[in-house]
Amino acid sequence: MSKPDKPLRFPPIVAGFPHVLHGGDYNPDQWIQWKDTIWKEDMRLAKLAGINSLSVGIFAWAALEPREGEYHFEWLDEVMNMLAENGMIAVLATPSGARPGWMSRKYPEVLRVNEYRRRNLHGGRHNHCLSSPLYREKTQAINTALAERYHNHPALGVWHISNEYSGECHCPLCQERFRDYLKEKYGSLEALNEAWWTAFWSHSYSDWAEVESPSPMGETNTHGLNLDWKRFTTEQFVDFYLHELGPLKRITPHVPCTTNLMGTYPGIDYFRLAEALDVASWDSYPQWTGTEKDIETAIQFSFKHDLTRSLKAKPFMLMESSPSATNWRPVAKLHRPNVHMLQSMQALAHGADTVQYFQFRKGRGASEKFHGAVVDHQGTENTRVFRDVAAVGRRLKGLDGIVGASTPAKTALIFDWHVRWALDDIKGLLQSKNNYEQTVIEHYRVFWKQGIPVDVIDSVRSLEGYDLVIAPMLYLLRDGAAESIGNFVKQGGTFVATYVTGYVNQTDLCYQGGFPGPLKEVLGIWCEEIDALYPGESNSIEWQGKSYRACDFCELVHSRGAEVLGVYGSDFYAGRPALTVNSYGKGKAYFIGARTPVEFLDDFYRLLGKEKNIPRALDAELPEGITAQLRTDGKTDYTFVLNFTPKTVRLDAGSRGIKDLAPYEAWISESPAPPR
Repeated sequence: MSKPDKPLRFPPIVAGFPHVLHGGDYNPDQWIQWKDTIWKEDMRLAKLAGINSLSVGIFAWAALEPREGEYHFEWLDEVMNMLAENGMIAVLATPSGARPGWMSRKYPEVLRVNEYRRRNLHGGRHNHCLSSPLYREKTQAINTALAERYHNHPALGVWHISNEYSGECHCPLCQERFRDYLKEKYGSLEALNEAWWTAFWSHSYSDWAEVESPSPMGETNTHGLNLDWKRFTTEQFVDFYLHELGPLKRITPHVPCTTNLMGTYPGIDYFRLAEALDVASWDSYPQWTGTEKDIETAIQFSFKHDLTRSLKAKPFMLMESSPSATNWRPVAKLHRPNVHMLQSMQALAHGADTVQYFQFRKGRGASEKFHGAVVDHQGTENTRVFRDVAAVGRRLKGLDGIVGASTPAKTALIFDWHVRWALDDIKGLLQSKNNYEQTVIEHYRVFWKQGIPVDVIDSVRSLEGYDLVIAPMLYLLRDGAAESIGNFVKQGGTFVATYVTGYVNQTDLCYQGGFPGPLKEVLGIWCEEIDALYPGESNSIEWQGKSYRACDFCELVHSRGAEVLGVYGSDFYAGRPALTVNSYGKGKAYFIGARTPVEFLDDFYRLLGKEKNIPRALDAELPEGITAQLRTDGKTDYTFVLNFTPKTVRLDAGSRGIKDLAPYEAWISESPAPPR
C-alpha cells in the first residue's frame, strides 16, 4: 500500500515565525515586587540563552483577579510588552488550572467531590468541578478579558489552555451530566442494562437516578459502567476545553490553541481530546541516570513523543521539560554533560517544533522551588545548566529548516486508551500485571532500534496508506475497528495481532463464537483458551530452527486457514500453533500467540521489515543504544542519530562515513530527499 498524499511540510506553529520555539514557563507574577530588577534581568538572561518564547500566566489567576471582578492586568501588560520589545513570542495561558482562594471560600460548589463523595478543600491544582456553571462562568469571564486585552498584541503567539488536565469529579452535578451522557448514548435503561450486563449480581437499573459513578463505597464491578465513566470524563474535559476556547476563538481566531498533555496519562483519551486542539503539546520528564538504563528511558519517551505527534499527524510542541533535575522524581538526579542537548534533539527528531522548559526562573518557595530551571537561585548566567540551555539555543538557530517537517512513517502501532481501561479493569489473566502500555512499547522498541519511523495511533484511526499495522493486545474492539483492519489487509496491508485480541466489544461484553471475535476471519484462527503463566514460569515458541522463550501468556490457537509458522515447545499444548500468518485478500495477517522477550520480536520484525521493504532513517546497522529518526520536507531529509549511552560509540553510517558518537551526542545529517 502506498502512502496517500499529505503535507510533507506544515506551516510553523506561530504564523510568520518560522523558527523552533525555545523557551519555557515564566512566572513573573511571583516577582512583581522586584520587577524593576528581576524582570529586566530575566529578559537579558533569556536573550543570552537564545530563548525566543516564554509561557506566561499559567497559574496567575490570583494575580490577575485578586478579588472577584477586580482585574489587575497592568503587570501582565508590562510582561507582554517586554516580550514584544525583545522579539519573543508569548505562549499566553488561561489560568483555570488553579483558582484563587476567594472563589473557593465564596463558592464552595466549584470544588471537586471525590469518589468517596466528600467535597475537597481549597488547594492543589485542578481541584475544580468541570460541570460547575459558576466555575465555567468565571473561567469564561477571565478568558474573555484576556482575549480582548491582548488580541492585537504583537507578542501573542499561542494560547495555552489551562494546565495538565487531570482528575475527575463525582458531585451531584457531574452525576446528572453522566446520566445525560448515558441517556444520549444508550437511549433506554433496557439498552444500558444489556450493554453493561447488569443482570450480574442483580445490578440491573430500574431508574436513571440509580446510576452513579464508580466508587469504593458502591459499584466497582460493572465493567461497562467503569468504562463509560472513563469515556464520560474524557468528554467532560473536551467540553470544558471547548468552553474555555469560546471567547478565544471568537476574538483571536488566528491564534492556535493547545493544552499540555502528559504522555500516556491514563485518565483521558488523548486521541479524543486532541480533536479539539490546534496543535498537540506535552510535558516530558524522563529520568536520566547516566548509565545504560538510559536506553530504556529513551525508548519509552521516544514512544511518547511519537504518540503526541500522531495525535494531530503533524509537528507538536514540547511544552515542558527540565533542563536538569526534576524535583518530583524519587531521585532528583542532575543531567550528565550533553544530556540536555540530547533530550532536546530527541524531541525534535520525533516531530517537535519547540523546546520548552519548566521553568525559566526558580521560585523561592513552595513545592517546585528545587525543580530544574534555566536561571537558578544563584541568579546569573554563570551556571552549568544555563550554559547547557544556551548551547541548545545556539543550535536551534541553525535548525529553521526543520520547522514544519513531517515524519514519513509507513508503520503504525496501535495504542488505544479504551483497550487500556478495559485491561486495567479486567478480572482475569494476570490482572494488575497485564502491562498493556509496556507491551506496546516492547513492540515499538524494535523499530526504534532499527531507526524505522512509527506513527502511534488508536484503533479507530484510518489505516489508509500504511504498509504495516501492529496491534498488541487489542483486547477490546471499538465499533468499526475490525472492519477497518479487515479492509486494510484486503487491500494489501500487513497486520500483526497478538495474544489477548478481540475478546470484548465496545461495552466490554465478551464475543460469542470464540476469540478473536470479528477478527477470526482476517487472522484465520480460533483461540480456544489462554494460559496465564506464573512469574518465572515459561514455555517456548519454536520458529525457523530457533527456540524463543514465551512468558506470561500463551494463547491456545486453532488454525482456521492460517499457515502455522511456529509452535509451542512444551506443556500439554506442545506442537500447537504459536505463530501464524493468514493470506486475506491482497494482504497478510500475522498472529503472535504468546508474550515473548524482545529477542523474538527483533527477529520477527526484522524479517517482516525486509519482506515489506520498510525504509530506515539511516541505511546502517545501529549499535545498542543508538537510534536514527527522520524528518523531511520533501526536498531535504533531516536524519537525527542519537547516542543514549554514556560511552563513545563508533557508527558505520554507510555513504555518510564513519562517525564516532560521543556520550549522549546528537548528530543531525541533512541530505536530498528521495521520492516517496
